[in-house]
Amino acid sequence: MIRVTETFSTEMAFAAELDLNDPLARFRDEFEIPPNPDGSGDSIYLVGNSLGPLPKRARNRMINEIDRWSTLGVRGHFEGTPGWADYHLAVADSLGRMVGASAHEVVAMNSLTINLHLLMVSFYRPSGKRTKVLIEDHAFPSDHFAVESQMRLHGIDPAHALITVAPKDRSELLETDDIIAAIDAAGDELAMVLLPGVQYYTGQIMPMPEVVKAARRVGATVGFDLAHAVGNIELSLHDWDV
Repeated sequence: MIRVTETFSTEMAFAAELDLNDPLARFRDEFEIPPNPDGSGDSIYLVGNSLGPLPKRARNRMINEIDRWSTLGVRGHFEGTPGWADYHLAVADSLGRMVGASAHEVVAMNSLTINLHLLMVSFYRPSGKRTKVLIEDHAFPSDHFAVESQMRLHGIDPAHALITVAPKDRSELLETDDIIAAIDAAGDELAMVLLPGVQYYTGQIMPMPEVVKAARRVGATVGFDLAHAVGNIELSLHDWDV
């Protein structure tokens, strides 16, 4: 267990003691930490949300797949363990555990933005006056662009039908009550709520269970971009009815 202390110090010795007692410290040796540009040792690498450091085992695993490609060619889709056509099944159980869902409820595929488009093609079905989409004002740019393009695909002008929620003045965080109030205000005009699980800029964890309940109450579909949440916070997507 990490020692809990009421005092915090910026001294190197204090940091070294925390590292020494960190039960996860051993995992550092599982990764290749990028060096400092001047060659003075390992960098302090804090961009795991975008592209984490290379797992040491990844290189050999990729070489193994290249070797399979060279010897099997197209047969690699169906031969081997697993065949490439079934690769998504190999991670379904573990991915389901990470997000709090059953294996049959998850799939590993494509890139984030492609998946957002596929999600909205499947679940954003505007009809009658139910056309609006609610996102956060400081949504990740590619998420925002994806939502707007999908609305235009249906002939809907985002300037009139895209609802954004923002923190109150002099605050960096969204208030749960403000999100719920925006959902209730849109009512039966709201088709979809699409929010992050963790806000990429502030690190705020969104009140996902409460948002789901509010969206369901007005008849809207609700989804979350979990790019910064999976593996960082506990998720229960099945129980939350996302």
